[in-house]
Amino acid sequence: MSEFILFAHRGASGYEPENTLSAFDLALAMGARWIELDVYAVDGELVVIHDDRLERTTNGTGFVMDKGLSYLRSLDAGKGQKIPLLREVFDLVSDRAGINIELKGSGTAAPASALIAAAITARRMTAEQLIVSSFNHKELLCFKAIHPEIRIGALVSGVPRRSARFAEKMEAYAVHAGMNIVNRRFVADAHHRGLKFFVYTVNTGEDLKRMQDMGVDGAFTNYPDLFSY
Repeated sequence: MSEFILFAHRGASGYEPENTLSAFDLALAMGARWIELDVYAVDGELVVIHDDRLERTTNGTGFVMDKGLSYLRSLDAGKGQKIPLLREVFDLVSDRAGINIELKGSGTAAPASALIAAAITARRMTAEQLIVSSFNHKELLCFKAIHPEIRIGALVSGVPRRSARFAEKMEAYAVHAGMNIVNRRFVADAHHRGLKFFVYTVNTGEDLKRMQDMGVDGAFTNYPDLFSY
């Protein structure tokens, strides 16, 4: 049986402000082998933040993509933390864990590809340490065209009519699905097509066991200490 993977969702976001260096650092301290984060492209940099607006997770206002990098970096993302840059997360994580990068904003595929290529060249990361995912399958395919050796995860919010066939056609590594839509048939179909099946967001031991019983290959959680590494 292959190893079950627990992804620290936006870092140890159940304890520290999500998508911040403190959340990622705590996840690593807890033994997380993978972390998950979200990126938007702003002024030639990839900023790590989930929402398209700033109000929920920072003291800023407005849309992320409408702001300049200097403004975004001036904000408090919780407990005095800044919105990090993806390259800063690469520096922090190095070879200690894998990173699942979710492409959020438009136009993220090209800058993500460039940063990943630079990190691999500098030997800060390896292809095996990376998964790139997105709900925007067009953006995901753009990334794959540039970096075919990097594994991609196709995010879905509902069960597609033909189950995991869409991800197989994309030559994805995995299907990433919400816990509320997971069923044995969907998981089995993904496995039949040679795909992994990862589920979000699992925050209790009871739910984790239920997902494992359905045969999923891994889960995203806000509490990396939920699982005994």
